[in-house]
Amino acid sequence: MLIGLLALMVAAAFSGAAIYVSVAEQPARLGLDDKALLQEWQPSYKRGAAMQASIAIVACVLGLIAWWQTGGFAFLVGAVLIILPWPWTLIAMMPTNRVLEAMDAGAGNRQARSLIVKWGNLHLVRALGVLATLAFLWGSHLG
Repeated sequence: MLIGLLALMVAAAFSGAAIYVSVAEQPARLGLDDKALLQEWQPSYKRGAAMQASIAIVACVLGLIAWWQTGGFAFLVGAVLIILPWPWTLIAMMPTNRVLEAMDAGAGNRQARSLIVKWGNLHLVRALGVLATLAFLWGSHLG
């Protein structure tokens, strides 16, 4: 059952990071001028993407191991939910991400603002992490 609790903790970390981005970081960055907005988004995105992708993989693997060990369906549900942002990112978000990454951060760009607003809306799918956390909590409670 330790693996299930680890899956729960890692999924909770993913969820916390996703909530932080949507509730604190994104609104704060949108208060910046166009030039500073892109200058903040570019390095923040690189660091955040690496962190959240790693956390999602770890939580998914732990959830799958917990499912395999216990047969608890909730762990399988949690593992699927925590990894679903990956295909979403690759299919829906990546075109926006690539345009923003290619922009010159040294120059003000009005298009950057609208794309970063769009990015923030697309990022909301990370709420699946909250559902995964609840599934892992459910699985841990049942065990």
